[in-house]
Amino acid sequence: MNDAPPSGTVLTVCAAGHDVILDNVGASGIDKRPQTGRIQVTELGLVTDHVVDTKHHGGIDQALYAYSEREAQRWAEELDRDLPHGWFGENLRIDGLETTDAVVGERWEIGDDGLVVETTIPRTPCRTFASWAGEPKWVKRFMARADTGTYLRIVRPGSVAAGDVVRVTYRPSHGVLVRHLLAGTEADAEALSVLLSHDSLAPKVHREASRKLART
Repeated sequence: MNDAPPSGTVLTVCAAGHDVILDNVGASGIDKRPQTGRIQVTELGLVTDHVVDTKHHGGIDQALYAYSEREAQRWAEELDRDLPHGWFGENLRIDGLETTDAVVGERWEIGDDGLVVETTIPRTPCRTFASWAGEPKWVKRFMARADTGTYLRIVRPGSVAAGDVVRVTYRPSHGVLVRHLLAGTEADAEALSVLLSHDSLAPKVHREASRKLART
C-alpha cells in the first residue's frame, strides 16, 4: 500500500516580461514566457512577472496561476495547434497533479526552498483570454470544458524552478473542489457551508463560495 502524499512536477515557470497589445482590449500581461533558473516568489507572485489588469488578476489570493499539462495537451489536440508553456497565461505548468480538481484550500510544498502555496479559486476566462486565443467562441468553450486550472496564494515565500516536485502537504476534508466554485458547475450546499465555516479562508474564496452557495 502506497501512503505517499499526491505529488506532481513543475514543468515550466512562466512570467510576462513585456505587455502584449490585444484588439479591443489593449495592453495585457497574458503573454507568459518560460523562465530559466530559480525564480523568487513573494506574496504577490513571481518577481519576474507583472499584471496589467490588477482589478481582475493578481493580488494575494491570485498570486500564481497553475495549469495542468494534461489539459493543455488535450486543448492542443482539439485546436490542432501548438500551445507552448505559458499560452494559457499560467505561471506554473504542472504535470501529474490535479489543478482544477484540487480541493479548495489544499496546500502544496514546491521544491526545496521553502515555497508553500494554497489553492484558492478557478480562473474565469475573459475577453482578454478570448482575444489572445483567437479561437471561435473561446470563452464559452473554455467554460464548458471547465478545466480552468487554479489560482494560488502564497503561504510561505520561497523560490521555484522547472523540475521542482510539488507535494500536497494538506488537504481539507470539506470536499469542495476548485472546479465547484466555477459558475455553471454543480456544488454541494453542505460542503460549501463547511468550507465557509473556516476562519482562515482566503477572501476571494469566501466571496466565490458565498455566491455559489446562494445559487445552490
